[in-house]
Amino acid sequence: MKGSQVSPETMVAQALGEIDPATGALAPAISVSTNYEQAADGSYHQGRVYTRADNPTYEQAERMLAMLEGAGGGCILFASGMAAAIAVFQSLIPGDHVVVARVLYWGVRKWLAEFGLSWGLDVEFVDTADLDAVKAALRPGSTRLVWLETPANPTWEITDLAAVCALAHAAGARVAVDNTVPTPVLTRPIELGADLVVHSATKYLNGHSDVLAGAVASARNDPFWQRIRSWRRTAGAVPGPFEAWLLVRGMRTLFLRVRHASQTALAIARHFETHPALRAVLYPGLAAHPGHAIAARQMTGGFGGMLSIRVAGGVAQAKAVLARVEVFKRATSLGGVESLIEHRSSMEGPSSPIPDDLLRLSIGIEAPADLIADLEQALADIPNAPEARP
Repeated sequence: MKGSQVSPETMVAQALGEIDPATGALAPAISVSTNYEQAADGSYHQGRVYTRADNPTYEQAERMLAMLEGAGGGCILFASGMAAAIAVFQSLIPGDHVVVARVLYWGVRKWLAEFGLSWGLDVEFVDTADLDAVKAALRPGSTRLVWLETPANPTWEITDLAAVCALAHAAGARVAVDNTVPTPVLTRPIELGADLVVHSATKYLNGHSDVLAGAVASARNDPFWQRIRSWRRTAGAVPGPFEAWLLVRGMRTLFLRVRHASQTALAIARHFETHPALRAVLYPGLAAHPGHAIAARQMTGGFGGMLSIRVAGGVAQAKAVLARVEVFKRATSLGGVESLIEHRSSMEGPSSPIPDDLLRLSIGIEAPADLIADLEQALADIPNAPEARP
């Protein structure tokens, strides 16, 4: 079969089918060299000069993710998800107006609040699930970027990507989507109109809680994309070759892990949806979720491995549940093979807008019955929630 006829799932499982030309090895090699020899005529072999700009191990991971996202402009790796996100914002010009989803990963929100303003950006937070609010916030000729995240961490609101992209483009703005949680297994934002896709590759792309990395992919090779590439090169925000190699290895099982986590998360959400000790289960795969219909339209094959529960009795009872779990691991981050639980507002600090009765769950690849049983025993002594559930 020709490469164009092979599915992305097969392509990523085989690391694009690339074989080491020198040895015939199936396992990708690691290139640790920081510099490359210059030929007598001043040229460089394959155009590589210095590893801050180019490295074969980065490039394989970048080609894999660009293929998965359908990114015609390509993809570049960063040292972390935050480095990737910040590179997009810092490639803007002081004075640019930026529309940002009201609910999003706290690290990005914190950077915008603490440094985005001093960088000179005009940042406006909007409920991007409300199309009228998005339309009202856009300033034609002034808004340069709309930043979206869906499902939105950690309360999992859903934004209609195609609709917001259409509104943004009509106003002359580009759209960046943080696709860390759904991954290209479930959502391909570029196909829905996005210009840029951002990942914390630390999470599902690597999937084993042992790599810090980020990535940005672009729908096209345009001047703004070249500005982001230049920012990475000059800022030196690159991962090490070993981290890039681990990322390649992790991505080869991406479809298996994401699908299993999504199926288990849905099973857990359905099991606990009416649990008497919970005020609410927040998961877009539930029919009662306000964004379920949109999520079902723009997510293919599942609704992701992330969900949150709100515990009856408030913060004290939520922390009591956290203390009782035995199979879930009490830790931050998400997207690994082990299931995690955390009291999110404590992790984010006093400025967090997250309800203090909320526990965020990252579902791994364990047996679903074990995770359900663990939560059942942890919730056993929690008083019943009021009858009126939000």
